[in-house]
Amino acid sequence: MEFTDLYINGEWRKTSERFDVINPATEEVLASVASAEIVDADAALDAAEKAMADWAARTPRERSEVLRKAWELMTARLEEFAHFITLENGKARADAMGEAGYAAEFFRWFAEEAVRADGMITHAPASAARIVVQHKPAGLAVLVTPWNYPAAMGTRKIAPALAAGCAVIIKPASETPLTMLALMPLLEEAGVPPGLVNVLPSRRTGALVDHMLHDPRVRVVSFTGSTGVGRTLLKGAADQVLKPAMELGGNAPLVVFEDADMDTAIEGTMLAKMRNLGEACTAANRIYVHESIAEEFTRRLSEAMSALKMGDGTDPSVDVGPLVNADTRGKVAEFVADAVAKGAKVECGGTLPNGKGYYYPPTVLSNVPETAECVRDEIFGPVAAIQTFNDQEDVVARANDTEYGLVAYVFSEDFKRALQVCERLEYGMVGLNRGLVSDPAAPFGGVKQSGLGREGGHEGMLEFMETQYISASW
Repeated sequence: MEFTDLYINGEWRKTSERFDVINPATEEVLASVASAEIVDADAALDAAEKAMADWAARTPRERSEVLRKAWELMTARLEEFAHFITLENGKARADAMGEAGYAAEFFRWFAEEAVRADGMITHAPASAARIVVQHKPAGLAVLVTPWNYPAAMGTRKIAPALAAGCAVIIKPASETPLTMLALMPLLEEAGVPPGLVNVLPSRRTGALVDHMLHDPRVRVVSFTGSTGVGRTLLKGAADQVLKPAMELGGNAPLVVFEDADMDTAIEGTMLAKMRNLGEACTAANRIYVHESIAEEFTRRLSEAMSALKMGDGTDPSVDVGPLVNADTRGKVAEFVADAVAKGAKVECGGTLPNGKGYYYPPTVLSNVPETAECVRDEIFGPVAAIQTFNDQEDVVARANDTEYGLVAYVFSEDFKRALQVCERLEYGMVGLNRGLVSDPAAPFGGVKQSGLGREGGHEGMLEFMETQYISASW
């Protein structure tokens, strides 16, 4: 691997301490990566502060052109980035290609949004003053990204921050730092100046991030990950009253009504459940199927899941790769064992394979009871937990019975009812007759314990900006 050191001020910086990145398909070491310390964080903050002064002063069009160039360069190299994603994350090649393309699109979308930080001028109703409103770069931003989307979760934060005029320090997940490091030469080629984007892989995540959150130059913290870690970061951010953007955990319900188109429902469920092998906060976690169609739905979903080929994601014929690490696989296995012990039936999968790699087979469970742990917590793996219902009021109440509120899915051909149900669901996003909600042009985010703020859409750039109001007379 070529890029395995810290990236600070446009230069590669070595450290005395390093850590190994493991290929989850083989359990072999991919690379030894530099582990950042506090002194490295300070160097990155110094570089970011200096770079932002010039970047924020550039015209929106200048910033836009750099982001546009980044999109062009990344689009031309999707296979290269997909390969990095598969090696360190494990996802199958097709899934990795999908992520690489999705990641690149954030550069294009925010290249277009960079010139649209619209303000306004109005006449105050009760005085002679004019109300002038404008949006300004908020300041240095610390970005903490997860392992499940090592490219897209980075570009989803980098692109709006740069569009807004901010400099960033990125702390990628220790399991998957290579993709983000490989992106840096591309950003250089696109015209991103030294110091504007800095990457700090580290095994000392907690201390490193907390130190940066308490530096007065930092004004924004953007995090994607678990609700537990998000709460900790929010406590640290409160000391400096930082602007937080938090995309946290989920426990997504997927509701299939009796009038749903079965082909659409199966296709949508497979996408909502198996994208990234279920290792996503948006993954369908609780699948509620009307009892009148539950038997057919379960049979057809089991057939579709059983047909998936499992193996090393670098093989183009493979549909599903390994989970990211042993702990994740162990948790999935525990969820299945708990559900079965409480009365669930294994329709397919459910058995740990032998050999190297953190594999777990696509699994369907039916008759899953409300007491099963997988109903209360994120499975984060390829396990479809099916429950039944026969009453609309009951299923809406069950779908909302969680502290999370990221995304829900509804399948029904009765559009009026479907929209009424969507509006009653306590979620920031709803997929209606589709299993995919993520889109760079849409405001991605949740409610309740699933986070604060939005990523993507016009709102995504505003997370890195502050609104200034000027009361003026002329």
